[in-house]
Amino acid sequence: MRKRKLTLAISASITALCMLNTVQAHANPQEDFMLLEQEKAANQVYKAFFPNEDIARKAAISFHGQLLESHYKQGYLIMELTEEEQEKLAAFGFTFEVASEFIAKRNEVLTLIQNRLQQRSLKSATAMSDASLASIPGYACYETLESTYAVASGMASQFPGIAQWLLVGQTWEKLNGQGGHDIGVLKLTNKAITGNKPKLFINSAIHAREYTTAPLVLDFARWLVNGYGTDADATWILDHHEVHLMLQTNPDGRKKAETGLSWRKNANQNYCGANSNSRGADLNRNFSFGWNSTNGQGSSGSACNDTYRGPSAGSEPEIQTLEAYVRSLWPDRRGPGKNDAAPSDTSGIHLDIHSYSELVLWPWGDTSQAAPNGTALQTLGRKFALFNGYAPQQSIGLYPTDGTSDGISYGELGVAAYTFELGTQFFQSCTVYQNTIKPKNLPALIYAAKVVRTPYTTPGGPDISNLALSGNASSGVPAGTLVTLSATASDLGFSTRNGTEPTQNVTAAEYYIDKAPWESGAQAMPLQPLDGSFNGKTEGLTGNIATTGLLPGKHTVYVRARDASGTWGALSAAFLVIGSGPVQPNYCSAASGNANDEWISQVSLGSFSRSSGASTYSDFTEARIGQAVNLQRGSNSLRLTPQFAGSVYNEYWKVWVDLNKDGDFTDAGEELFTSTRALSTVVNGNLVIPAGAATGKTRLRVAMRYNTAPVPCGTFNYGEVEDYTVNIE
Repeated sequence: MRKRKLTLAISASITALCMLNTVQAHANPQEDFMLLEQEKAANQVYKAFFPNEDIARKAAISFHGQLLESHYKQGYLIMELTEEEQEKLAAFGFTFEVASEFIAKRNEVLTLIQNRLQQRSLKSATAMSDASLASIPGYACYETLESTYAVASGMASQFPGIAQWLLVGQTWEKLNGQGGHDIGVLKLTNKAITGNKPKLFINSAIHAREYTTAPLVLDFARWLVNGYGTDADATWILDHHEVHLMLQTNPDGRKKAETGLSWRKNANQNYCGANSNSRGADLNRNFSFGWNSTNGQGSSGSACNDTYRGPSAGSEPEIQTLEAYVRSLWPDRRGPGKNDAAPSDTSGIHLDIHSYSELVLWPWGDTSQAAPNGTALQTLGRKFALFNGYAPQQSIGLYPTDGTSDGISYGELGVAAYTFELGTQFFQSCTVYQNTIKPKNLPALIYAAKVVRTPYTTPGGPDISNLALSGNASSGVPAGTLVTLSATASDLGFSTRNGTEPTQNVTAAEYYIDKAPWESGAQAMPLQPLDGSFNGKTEGLTGNIATTGLLPGKHTVYVRARDASGTWGALSAAFLVIGSGPVQPNYCSAASGNANDEWISQVSLGSFSRSSGASTYSDFTEARIGQAVNLQRGSNSLRLTPQFAGSVYNEYWKVWVDLNKDGDFTDAGEELFTSTRALSTVVNGNLVIPAGAATGKTRLRVAMRYNTAPVPCGTFNYGEVEDYTVNIE
């Protein structure tokens, strides 16, 4: 029996209808119409009632391609199943009934999408092209393929010292003259610091319909780039490590999914018919290592099946590209045998970001036997799960999987490899993404970047939190000031959802200034327990930093702790700023919550002009860009330019200058410009510096906010905030 593609999730479809007028153009709307018609014909959709949640989550691994929705609290999954697949699940206590309501609602929604497609086909090619950069219909927080690439390449243009956009391969469609796309990697590291750096590689969206995956990885990139120079952890990570992000691993499939199709595979027309919505290969069953290692249990040999592994190992150009790139990052440190362990000092981490099922998975997926580095993989997996609250477990489910992404990194090279399954649906709402998925998983990605140097050892040690420096040490103190460091070290930072990790007392802690522990000349300075002795698994830490002799400028303070097993945990860092004169002010933070739809494109002041891409906040102060804006007393010409991803919105603008240099924008007369009403166009005006303003350098803040006047501090809904250093002459 031919296995059809999965049908569009109902909740996603309903949401998508809200924005179908802005749906991006596809090369062939009539083909989209036909493919949606095929999805409407799928009727093997069932409520699969499970005996317990543990069995359900294991089924979600083995039958990931068949899973449509999870309703764990209600005791069932929505799945598209053949008779053979039902028999397999029935052996584990599953029972089934036709999901009639799901099918009826799905067909209703898909018909409405088809109607809109017919209307869209009448629009001009220009209008379609303009819409192609918009967010996914119904999901304003998720960038389209084109927008993802634009943001990534924009980072490389805006911050060439730390970001590089690399085109590393092509999709099946592009190689075969069917349109198609390039495959890109965003490489992040401080290029000025050379040498062989530990490497974190993350790929996302290998399954096209998994909307949340690429946005999460792109938000991780934003955290690193926007934090460089302002956040100590982001700065040292990029100084000493490399981060490689393959944001869209399956671009052709992603474009299919963006039309409303529940597309999983690539778009290879040689499998299951050139016009079938079941065509293509499951890229996450096509990897060379372990391809079809389970003889048909972990993948399908049927071209129309959602888990079709392809005709041969690594047959798909997308997988060939990913494998070649991974091999270029790391040497092979694991022996040829399945039970050969990689050395404990092996560096590197590979994360494959998927949705859904709220899982953190590690090898092996084709056998219940533990991987030779299984204990260390489990330790780091439970660390990740502490951050996101997911269930940590080996990848094996009810039935095995084979030819998956961890084969190239761990199986072939010995590099620590994990799969994250985000959320509870393929088409997760923006509200869930912003409030749950992103805040839970972004810290896990940051932690991966911290421990990538020694992922098989460091996660077993204590973690540092609540790191702080006394007084104005983070903003500026004169050399010679005694600064107190405080922090918390804990060896208890592991998920206990699926077993427990051995934990020990914290036995030591130390800090370093400017040189990390692995650097030549690094000098360790001891920290003391707050209660007088190291006798607990969680300890408050304290210590004094003598700043005599430190040169003016920003210094990095690294902190780490060791437990009774002798394992040093992950570093955390803070900035210590030594001023050459008066203490530098510490300005309040300000940002929008979402810059996907509108952002500040250009700020022009007199002869100065700065263009930039989408960001909730941009630090363009002199410390970051090496330039201050010269302002004259009196009138200075001002030009503010917005940019929109799709639809055009009305925006309010304000500009503040800290005229008295006291570290805030709240004094009378410091709000120097405000737009009289919300405008969607370029705003022109003048910035008038009063005659009595102090000379020298100070802070300027410009804010753009959707439909409401912005304020100088805090977070608002939509728009952007930018900071500049101005020199009043």
